[in-house]
Amino acid sequence: MRGNRIKQKLQAGAVTLAITGHSISSDTIDFCGQLGFDGFWIEGEHGSAAWEHLGDQTRACDLWGMTSILRVHDHEPGRITRALDLGVNGIAVPHVNTRQQAEQVVNAAYYAPIGTRGAYGSGRRGYGDPEYLHKVNDETLVILLIEEVAALQQLDEILAVPQVDLFFVAPSDLAQSMGYLGGRNRPEVQQVVLETLHRIGAAGRVAGTVGYDEAMLETYIARGARFFLINYDAWIKQGAGRYLQTVAEVTR
Repeated sequence: MRGNRIKQKLQAGAVTLAITGHSISSDTIDFCGQLGFDGFWIEGEHGSAAWEHLGDQTRACDLWGMTSILRVHDHEPGRITRALDLGVNGIAVPHVNTRQQAEQVVNAAYYAPIGTRGAYGSGRRGYGDPEYLHKVNDETLVILLIEEVAALQQLDEILAVPQVDLFFVAPSDLAQSMGYLGGRNRPEVQQVVLETLHRIGAAGRVAGTVGYDEAMLETYIARGARFFLINYDAWIKQGAGRYLQTVAEVTR
């Protein structure tokens, strides 16, 4: 039990930042800890997250006071519970298109009286703490991904589900569902993203999205976004490109 930095900051209305990239090893997470981000996004839908590695990955986050967030690949309750038992303190669930799916996620992520998360064992976060089961709900971060037109059509009902900390608008899959595969930066898609962020905030809920485009951050924040996911891969490419260009110029 170490608190949950992102959950606490979101509750205070602050902007929060989580980082991810092509490597989600515990060594990579440990290195990223010094950079000052609020959390690390462990990719389980599109990446290499595995049950046997979650303990070390989440412990690396703990060392730096970062929130560990695992994106699972479906809404299956047992998968959500298992991830939390293995030490993750934030769960991100993709393709939530209905209120029923949102309620299923909340039910799996929280112990009573909020949900019915299995209480057979506490997992590593409860070691040595007899009050764990009565406190952990306050440190559990629940993120739902809004990434299809179907979700937008049901958004008001989804937003009415309590105990969801963050509604994350995912532009790439949203673009695909709008008929623009690979077109997350198209004006039509960006307009929908902005409108959705506003709808989430207007409902009194917390919104987030990707923060890859630094030029859009001020606009996103103005529309209510309080969480951004950043991928460090682009920084490696940019840094490598600048360095190689410098070498080429000085050896010309």
